[in-house]
Amino acid sequence: MNKTFKLGGDLEINRVGYGAMQLTGKGEFGEVEDRENAKNVLLKAVEFGVNFIDTAEAYGPKYNESLISDALYPYKQNLVIATKGGFLRPEPFVWIPNGNPDHIRENIESSLKRLKTDSIDLWQLHRIDPNVPIEKTIVPILEAYKDGKIKHFGLSEVTVEQIEKIREYLPVVSVQNLYNLGDRRWEDVLDYTIKENIAFIPWYPLASGPNKMAGKLQELSLKYNSTIAQIALSWLLKRGSNILLIPGTKSIQHLEENLKADSVSLTEEDYNLLLEK
Repeated sequence: MNKTFKLGGDLEINRVGYGAMQLTGKGEFGEVEDRENAKNVLLKAVEFGVNFIDTAEAYGPKYNESLISDALYPYKQNLVIATKGGFLRPEPFVWIPNGNPDHIRENIESSLKRLKTDSIDLWQLHRIDPNVPIEKTIVPILEAYKDGKIKHFGLSEVTVEQIEKIREYLPVVSVQNLYNLGDRRWEDVLDYTIKENIAFIPWYPLASGPNKMAGKLQELSLKYNSTIAQIALSWLLKRGSNILLIPGTKSIQHLEENLKADSVSLTEEDYNLLLEK
């Protein structure tokens, strides 16, 4: 199993990364409760070998990006920080897509400042706004891409048709859709990204689905002397060599466990066992 993936053809990524969304307040809103612990988790993630961290303007909103730069700037060489834009967050648990060009432009410029960088390694459109033509939403993204403020561009929660439409304007190097053992509704998108050598970043990767799956995961965790989470993550790594994992946690212990998922190598038989309904 390959432990790395070359994002956009030039960024060598360790396939088990870290998603920082949990390092916010309740409902992904406001400052994280224990900021020192959050900073320590980020530092430990990099110390343990993570070189891909996923965040977003909407996490907090804004607080998460500032937390990352406070903890990790100046950044370690080859550390890739991916962020996203395109949501309004008026209150906890509320997520409103906003593809207005002025909003997108502000998101990009503000993320650059909060992350203390001149160029974002990977900027992703968090959602396509159904109320704004994508031709308009893409304009400030294309400007930032041409100006070098965005090195690479990705999408989140999109169909194959939407990916192909946006690829008419600029290259798409990653897709971040909901995907895990219990929810595989985006199989066609994953298969498309495999064929096109586009990174697939499953969000909510540790949801295990129906309770009946818990028994299989438990059985395999005993067989491989691993945690259930490691088995679920290992299954994803085997599903596609383009899959980049971003499990999030506020616990250093869970962080360390998650990062060992790439050391678990499932057999074809065990991989298929988890595919069974």
